Amino acid sequence: MPVAFINGRVLTPAGLVDGQAVLVEGGKVAALVPMAQVPTGAERQDLAGRLLVPGYIDTQVNGGGGVLFNDAPTVETIAAIGAAHRTYGTTGFLPTLISDDLDVVDKALRATEAAIEQGVPGVLGVHIEGPFLNPKRKGIHDEAKFRVLDEAAIALLSSLKRGKLLLTLAPERTTPEVIARLSKAGVIVAAGHTNARYETMRQAIDHGLTGATHLFNAMSPLTSREPGVVGAVLEDQTVVAGIIVDGRHVDPVTLKIALRARPLDRFMLVTDAMPTVGMVDKRFTLQGRQITVRDGVCVDDNGTLAGSDLDMAAAVRNAVAMLGLSLEQAVMMASAAPAAFLGLAHQRGAIAPGLAADFCLLDDDLNVAKTWIDGKETHVRKEPAPV
Repeated sequence: MPVAFINGRVLTPAGLVDGQAVLVEGGKVAALVPMAQVPTGAERQDLAGRLLVPGYIDTQVNGGGGVLFNDAPTVETIAAIGAAHRTYGTTGFLPTLISDDLDVVDKALRATEAAIEQGVPGVLGVHIEGPFLNPKRKGIHDEAKFRVLDEAAIALLSSLKRGKLLLTLAPERTTPEVIARLSKAGVIVAAGHTNARYETMRQAIDHGLTGATHLFNAMSPLTSREPGVVGAVLEDQTVVAGIIVDGRHVDPVTLKIALRARPLDRFMLVTDAMPTVGMVDKRFTLQGRQITVRDGVCVDDNGTLAGSDLDMAAAVRNAVAMLGLSLEQAVMMASAAPAAFLGLAHQRGAIAPGLAADFCLLDDDLNVAKTWIDGKETHVRKEPAPV
C-alpha cells in the first residue's frame, strides 16, 4: 500500500495546492489525489498544515558536519556531509573536491562510485572544482595544485561509472576541442576561477560548456569594453549559473540585476559549504590554512573568501528575503533548476508523479522540520521540550 502525505500545502510544478494528498510507492510519487481518494489502509503522514516542497539539490558541497571532502575523499566522508546537509533540506548533492592532485581526484571519483553503490542517501555524483584553473582568479585554491588538462586528466575525468561528474575549469586554460571531448564523455563542464575573455567563454559554450560556478565570484567581470565571463553568461540563455545567496559573496542588488537578464530557471542556488555547516565550532583547516567564519562567511587570515557557512534552507530564505523572489521561484532554483542542470529532471527536482519522493517539510518561516529521500524519513527537527 502507498504512503499518503496528507494535510499539507504541497508545492507542485503548477504551484501551491491545498486539499491534495501525495501518494508515494516504491520511493516515487505515485499520484496527487483529493483526500477522498486516499486508498483505505494507506499509511498516513500528517503534515499538520505545513509546506511540503521538493528536496533541495546542492551541486557544490565542499564539506559539512565537521568534515572536508579534500581531507578524506571516502564513502564515510560523503555520508557525513550528506547527513549534515539533510538537516537543512538537501536531499541531493555533489560532494565537491577543491583543486588537488590527480591521485586525490581519483580517490574522490572512486569514493563517489562506492557511495552510490552502497546507497548513501542523496549522493548524485561529484563536483571536481579544479585543478584546471587560472591563478589570476584562484581565490582560496592552492595554486601549487594547478595543472594542465592533459590526456591523463581527460581519461581520469571520463572514468566515473556511477553518478554525474561536474567539472569546474577555466576555459582559457584548455581548448574548445577538449571541452567538447569532455562533454561528449558525459562530463558536465562549468566555468569558474577563470579570467577568460568574452570570446573565449563564448567558444566554450558553443563546444559544450553548460555551467558557471558561483557567478560573479572568481571570474572576469562585466565591464564597459570587455563583457568577460559574467557578460557571456548573462547574455546567454542556456548556461546554468550557480549563485551563492548569503549577502556577502555577491551584493543582492547585483544578483537582482542578473536575475532580470535571463530566465530564472537558468540560475540555481548553491552553498559552496564548508565543514562548519551544522557545527558549533566555526573553524577548520583548508590545505594548511586556518579558516574561520566571520560575519557568516568563511575567510582565511588575509580575509580571502573560502567557501561559505551557508546551508540550502538559508539560501532559499535569503533568495526570498534578499532577492524578492517568491517561495515558488526560490524553491525552483534549489530543486528543479539543479536537477535539470544535472540531466536528472526526469528523476527528481519536483513533486510530480514518477519522480523520486524527495521532500522537505517547511514551517511558515521556511525552516526545515522534516526531510525524506525516496520516501524514507531521513531527518526530523528536534522540537524544544514543552515548558
